[in-house]
Amino acid sequence: MNPTTQTGHASDELVVYGTGWCPDVRRSRAVLDSAGIAYRYIDLEADPTATRLVRRLQKGRRRIPTIVWPDGSHLVEPTDGELQARLDQP
Repeated sequence: MNPTTQTGHASDELVVYGTGWCPDVRRSRAVLDSAGIAYRYIDLEADPTATRLVRRLQKGRRRIPTIVWPDGSHLVEPTDGELQARLDQP
């Protein structure tokens, strides 16, 4: 099961989970924006259901950003290089 469906959000889109105050979240969003990648942003401080999803994906932790692809794969706190490498995959 694709984990994004558990939050009630569409499963056919890239989803970025984070907070507005986190510089790593802003950095990852900037990478996605500059690459023209469409995504849905979920603020964990405003969405307890999404926070529970992130904690499940990370076995109890809540590191951000957590970026979930439509296929259910995800990255946690990626560097710019790690995020770009994932974006470059076919």
